[in-house]
Amino acid sequence: QVQLVESGGGLVQAGDSLRLSCATSGRSFSRYAMGWFRQAPGKEREFVGTIRWSDGSTYLADSVKGRFTMSRDNAKTTVYLQMNSLKLEDTADYYCAADLYGSRWPKWFDYEYDYWGQGTQVTVSS
Repeated sequence: QVQLVESGGGLVQAGDSLRLSCATSGRSFSRYAMGWFRQAPGKEREFVGTIRWSDGSTYLADSVKGRFTMSRDNAKTTVYLQMNSLKLEDTADYYCAADLYGSRWPKWFDYEYDYWGQGTQVTVSS
């Protein structure tokens, strides 16, 4: 069994920063990758980025590149999404997801991930 728990969401103003966390438990994640997705009201889920556990390599969507970064802490099995220079269009529910197989990387389709957290809401106001 795998558990993913996101935290760190909230209400911020445009231009502010926010850091999301995704705590993992239930299985060793040292061989796998993690992804962040988001879903805005009325829109489909969107890929944000992914991080590979083995070496910390990251791949970010063009829409957030240069503003968002991802990192992981192997000791705590937690991944982070640092979001800087937030924009109104970043408003969404943010989800972390676990890729258990890592047959290829990066993966940017939500169906390629095996476990999901419950999400954390990020609201950016003007």
